[in-house]
Amino acid sequence: MGFFSAARQGKKDDAELGKGLWRRAHDRFRRGLDRYHQVLEGVEDDSLYNELVEVANQLGAVSERVRVVCVEAQRRSPSEGLDVPGSLSGVHRALSKAGNSLATTAEAAAMLRLAVGPVPVGAASVWRRAESVVEQVADAERHLAEDTQGY
Repeated sequence: MGFFSAARQGKKDDAELGKGLWRRAHDRFRRGLDRYHQVLEGVEDDSLYNELVEVANQLGAVSERVRVVCVEAQRRSPSEGLDVPGSLSGVHRALSKAGNSLATTAEAAAMLRLAVGPVPVGAASVWRRAESVVEQVADAERHLAEDTQGY
């Protein structure tokens, strides 16, 4: 991304996500996804690389859902600080867990990349961690929908 397009995206993010809690949750997820992609760059085994790319594609699709949740949470409860609004605490907790799980997914991929010899089980550990990311994002969406009913 060039300098000017990054600046435009930053302004768009400020408008949609604010500069507080929801922006941090979104950005943390994006950084985790970027880290995962960095790990992919060092994978030499073609079979493992292809499997890890499938995981990356799944996580990339989930990233769009994270943005939607964060934008809606910012709309409902604007945040310029780090205070978690009570009504959306479940949303924030699920997004935080998803960010942590994404970091461990990247870590698992890095461990596979560094493994000596063929990997007998493929990327099963990475898939398990990625599935928990998807579940936690779904949990954030569920909490947001529940808040809508009481909204």
